[in-house]
Amino acid sequence: MRDGKKKNIMSEAVIRLILGVMRLFAKLPLKFHYFCGDIISWLLKDVIHYRRDVVVTNIARSFPEKDYSEIRPVVDGFYRHLGEVIAEAVWFSGSDYRRIHDSQICRYTNFEVLKEAYESSPSVTVLFSHCGNWELLGGAWCYNYDPQTSYPGDENCVKVIYRDLTSHIWNEVFKRNRCYPIKIKFEGELETRQVLRYAIRNRDKKFIYIYPTDQFPYAVSHDVGPFMHQKTKVMLGSAGLAHKLGMSVLYMKMKNISRGHYEMTFIPICRDASQMAPEAIMRRYFDLLEEEIRESPSNWLWSHKRWKH
Repeated sequence: MRDGKKKNIMSEAVIRLILGVMRLFAKLPLKFHYFCGDIISWLLKDVIHYRRDVVVTNIARSFPEKDYSEIRPVVDGFYRHLGEVIAEAVWFSGSDYRRIHDSQICRYTNFEVLKEAYESSPSVTVLFSHCGNWELLGGAWCYNYDPQTSYPGDENCVKVIYRDLTSHIWNEVFKRNRCYPIKIKFEGELETRQVLRYAIRNRDKKFIYIYPTDQFPYAVSHDVGPFMHQKTKVMLGSAGLAHKLGMSVLYMKMKNISRGHYEMTFIPICRDASQMAPEAIMRRYFDLLEEEIRESPSNWLWSHKRWKH
């Protein structure tokens, strides 16, 4: 009992130390963080060789029409992008609502699509991927710059679904980091195992559930067919819940326009998911994701082991 309590206290101390250091550095300008991001990119690619075999294999199998001279720029671009993701996450860790809003690091291109879906449905399911910078989703409430359009609901209507990391310490660091900008009222994160019970318990309330849905499935999975030229399995939890409760389903595209600027676009998949099979919803999701990846190949997280088997 004492050992467990002591371990928890030590873990909490380490978490707070990491977050404290991140937030200290976060006060520096974003340009400084991008300078550090370039160094991190170089270290990951050329010194540590972070998952280089996984990255090259994933890209080569996804683009069988490309030879090595065409694959190499995609690999280099991915590591550069990964460095930027890390740099932006650190900057984000100490940024409040106003700083994030003023930076305009993310911008919605068609916010009215989300608002219409929210107003006409019991709730909204937004299927997202590891394109762009997923660590910035905690600031979703901050990214509407149109003075004529207010975010539907309040800040607590946005629920970003996450999947626990293996490391408890790093899981808590990233979880708290994503919630920091509107930490006073924002309770916007749900772990994947909590979503079903939460949504059914609160089915009389409207929420926007944002799911990253391109990870390797760790529970009962279904064959969704080919994705990037490879057989792909997927969990149907997000689509199944939307189907059960008749939610609208949107795909959110996150395009990296330039360093420090992302565009987020909502693409409707269905207005009433009860009229569309969960398998069909996920098939449409992967078709849209493949289009996005082919449009900007370096913008996806190639280092994760999406096709383990």
